[in-house]
Amino acid sequence: MSGKIPYNYIVIEGNIGSGKTTFCEMMQKEHNCSLILEEFDDNPFLPMFYENPEKFAFTVELFFMTERHKQMSGILSMRNMFDDFVLGDYFFLKTLLFARKNLNEEEYRIFQKIFKVLDSNFPQPDLVVYFHRDVDVLKENIEKRGRSYEMNISKEYLKTVQDSYFEYFRNVLSYPVLILDLKDINFVENKKYFDFIQSLLCQKFRPGVHRISLNV
Repeated sequence: MSGKIPYNYIVIEGNIGSGKTTFCEMMQKEHNCSLILEEFDDNPFLPMFYENPEKFAFTVELFFMTERHKQMSGILSMRNMFDDFVLGDYFFLKTLLFARKNLNEEEYRIFQKIFKVLDSNFPQPDLVVYFHRDVDVLKENIEKRGRSYEMNISKEYLKTVQDSYFEYFRNVLSYPVLILDLKDINFVENKKYFDFIQSLLCQKFRPGVHRISLNV
């Protein structure tokens, strides 16, 4: 890859099974960057949520929010001055997007108040990259990685999550959002796709939404 990444704080976002964490791990091997990876496996309520969403939604979302806040506060406040940039596989606003779909009206009202207080501590990302894949591909990826508590995730739920992201992105004006249509490409097995995405991160994008289809 040629060129220098011009951003201080980049977030790779995407639906469940989109490949965002794998990409971030691959990036860390090639760049001098601080890495923020979501520790979702530590949420003891997640399996119960997938079994009974209505009963455990507030508990699982509250746990995610507090754990994300603790993790991001530590890494962003103690960033290594010798690292070129910070790279995360989630942004804190994700907490609110999922909560809006999973909580009832009263729960969401309470949750939103807590979120606004915690979110005020964090800088906005300089670039958000959203890995977009069709829900059929997402479902296949989820089944391949074989996490037992994810087996009951429905295509309908994945579509709801996808819609939440796109609904939010329509109103983003303060920083650039790059939506990448990945289709069913595998950037692990075929490095030309990984290199192409890296090259995009070297470009300066204006605030607002940009969309690129990977047909390289």
